[in-house]
Amino acid sequence: MTQVTFHTSMGDIKIEVDHKNAPISAANFVQYAEEGFYNGTIFHRIIPNFVVQGGGLEPGMESKPNRDSIINEADNGLKNLKGSLSMARTMAPNSATSQFFINLKDNAFLDHTSKDVHGWGYAVFAKIVEGMDVVEAMAKVKTTNRMGHQDVPVDDILIENTTVTQAD
Repeated sequence: MTQVTFHTSMGDIKIEVDHKNAPISAANFVQYAEEGFYNGTIFHRIIPNFVVQGGGLEPGMESKPNRDSIINEADNGLKNLKGSLSMARTMAPNSATSQFFINLKDNAFLDHTSKDVHGWGYAVFAKIVEGMDVVEAMAKVKTTNRMGHQDVPVDDILIENTTVTQAD
């Protein structure tokens, strides 16, 4: 089993990746992590009692160049439960690249219901196994609007370093 640890400016978050149920999303996330892509990025969207999002922007709200988008695996049976990670995307179902979000509560309305624009949902590919307290602390920071984005932390929350390990 693959674990990814984000060493953030607020503490460590250990994530267990689900290769079995979300092979494309999991491999994509792990590849970005192994390449060090997430190092120096910020959690750029925080909505209390909903989600914490990151994985694509650097301080100053600069987008980091990423790889091609991946297939949406939201129909994999995994649910957007508290502590789960899902691929962030645009309105287009198959538009996820590097960005992800962490569910701060059970968000059933983000789950797959049908293969159309209204039901595609967001692909869950991992869950937090340590550090949910860090994520919950992030949800309490003051946010603002910046560079056309809403719900941006006033003070940057950085992913300083990323560790990828294989566990039994």
